[in-house]
Amino acid sequence: MQTSEVPLAIITGAGGGLGAALAIALARDGYDVLVHARSNSDGAQATAAAVQQIGRRAHIVLADLTQGAGAAALAAGASVLGGTVRILVNNAGSYVGGPIEELTEADWLAGLHSTATATFLATQALLPMLRRSGSGRLVMIGDSSCDRPGARDLALGYHVGKTGVWMLTRSWARSEAPHGITANMISPGFLENSVDLPPVETIPVGRFGTFPDVIAALRFIISPDASYLSGSNLVVSGGWNLR
Repeated sequence: MQTSEVPLAIITGAGGGLGAALAIALARDGYDVLVHARSNSDGAQATAAAVQQIGRRAHIVLADLTQGAGAAALAAGASVLGGTVRILVNNAGSYVGGPIEELTEADWLAGLHSTATATFLATQALLPMLRRSGSGRLVMIGDSSCDRPGARDLALGYHVGKTGVWMLTRSWARSEAPHGITANMISPGFLENSVDLPPVETIPVGRFGTFPDVIAALRFIISPDASYLSGSNLVVSGGWNLR
């Protein structure tokens, strides 16, 4: 296979946690992977090493995606790695800040920009490459309640940002359909590594989510069987969002 034919997946926030798990899963599925992290060089190196151990190529981009220059660096990194950009997973986002009465300006902006702004700028920068594939998959990682705006007790900037990501998903689903691109969101509930976990008995299925739960949703969304699915929000929460 020539380099130009190798499918390339770009994962933001892949220096650890869910992003790293998604990157490694896509490598197992035959994708070369562009590993993005904002500043976690050690984590990004570990993810890239895991991808390479599987036998796929990896390239690391350390960039602040809340700035246009960072998004441009992400696109440049994809060009360095080569291949055909098939998938962009917008996973980056910081859960920042405590109760609303204690939320600082810095916490508010960090939560909002690391989610909605980073998703907007990264996608805008990568869309020309996704369009050239003719069948691109744009995937946003949301939150189990981001499609139900309401009161939030903690990390308000993050939650407002994730609701904005849902609006972006629907907007791109409509605008990019003529280019063969689908845009969908996966919204996890409480994962085993989440902060502020509630009592497990409050989850209807009786357990917290796992990375494999989210990976299974991603594999479906990017599969040929999901080519008619666009503008959707796949909630992977064990029923938590039904509360």
